[in-house]
Amino acid sequence: MRPFDYVRADDPAGAVAAIAERPGAAYLAGGTNLVDHLKLGITAPDLLVDLGRLDLADIEELPDGGLRVGAMVRNSDLAADPRVRRDHPMLSRALLSGASGQLRNAATTGGNLLQRTRCVYFQDPTTPCNKRAPGSGCSALGGYTRYHAILGASDACIATHPSDMAVALAALDATVVVLGSDGEKRLPLTTLHRLPGDEPERDTVLEHGDLITAVELPPPDRAARTRSTYRKIRDRASYAFALVSVAAVLELDPDAARPTILSARIALGGVAHAPWRARRAEQLLAGAPATRESFRRAAAAELEQARPVAGNEFKVTMAQGVMVSVLAELAGLDEENEEPRDE
Repeated sequence: MRPFDYVRADDPAGAVAAIAERPGAAYLAGGTNLVDHLKLGITAPDLLVDLGRLDLADIEELPDGGLRVGAMVRNSDLAADPRVRRDHPMLSRALLSGASGQLRNAATTGGNLLQRTRCVYFQDPTTPCNKRAPGSGCSALGGYTRYHAILGASDACIATHPSDMAVALAALDATVVVLGSDGEKRLPLTTLHRLPGDEPERDTVLEHGDLITAVELPPPDRAARTRSTYRKIRDRASYAFALVSVAAVLELDPDAARPTILSARIALGGVAHAPWRARRAEQLLAGAPATRESFRRAAAAELEQARPVAGNEFKVTMAQGVMVSVLAELAGLDEENEEPRDE
């Protein structure tokens, strides 16, 4: 056993100060990811700063109608919150797709976002892994790749980000509130996580000591033709990472003679080192008719940039198919034709 120091922070500023003084320190929230890695011997902080006492476990309404979710809000509580279920059902569905009920009761909002992007090789200290030991190589290349990336990967790492919640938050245009040694800052959630590049050991853009204190959700669009959902494709019905997941928000023009898309926000999970915002698809869909052909063209354009490796080529077709199916569902299209269902 490797010894380490332990302190319980009384306030966010104290937590940040404690971490900043120790380069080898780490935050401990729900512990569902960190404790596993301590047991496996793949991380060894010399100080754990326990965040359990911090007053960051509330969900508050913002003046503009949005929600401020404290970083210590448990995944199960966030999924069950009536305001989230009413205004952001996609987020509730994504949370309930993740892990098990026991883990959702322990995992926190901030901890979920900061869990390591990883694969089976990262969690096996006997194998080379550039995330765990920079410069040692990537064992996944030429290895088991069923769950690995097809978008945005590099020769240094092809692991995928495991969070369901983060995919939904990316499609919602959520904002992350961060407290650092130089004060508080806000950043779009879509900019929080990094693609691997030559530094796969860095999962996010945060600096050492930065503490996520909240996630802010924008006010809901209550327009009658705005719909959202989250769908996860996986090998098991529960407690499994996504092969491919899709979070989508579709706004249709209620005044058009035929269903027309005003805007779309789409994020993919299970395909990249970070939640993948499908910008190409979104641009093609804006102003297009809400038909399967439009959805197929948009999905194909997004996946043109896919670079699968041997063993996960199926993900390209799967991602396209799930995108089309989810968007068609949101548009209310029947299976047999392009006409929306009567509602």
